[in-house]
Amino acid sequence: MSIFALQSPAGGFLDEDLQRLNKVFDDWCVQFDCIEDAQLIFDTLETKHQLEIIEITPLSYPQYFFHTLRGNIHTTRQIEDKIICIIEPYLGANFRIAVCDLKTKKVTLTTRRYRSTMSVEGAFANFTL
Repeated sequence: MSIFALQSPAGGFLDEDLQRLNKVFDDWCVQFDCIEDAQLIFDTLETKHQLEIIEITPLSYPQYFFHTLRGNIHTTRQIEDKIICIIEPYLGANFRIAVCDLKTKKVTLTTRRYRSTMSVEGAFANFTL
């Protein structure tokens, strides 16, 4: 299931008071179940040019809902109630596979480190819980 939010192109999400922008997407940010509801609120705002409606899908959840997950997320997929990600903790670091639990909001990094994209992509494609 997707949710929709109002985001500034410069970063940050509109807060529930429709006045301030939070740098991190959290429970205080305005969320909509459908794009039509988001558009209704968007149309009432005076500062429309500073916002855009974005769709957050289960596969983009890690960057918005798992604040302990740091680094560049290269790809994601969902297995049951978990989002599995290839992550590069910082530029030039070995790749890791992260398991993000949608129910507990816990992030676990696998112990294995991968030096190349080919090796991590193979492990990612065959990853099981």
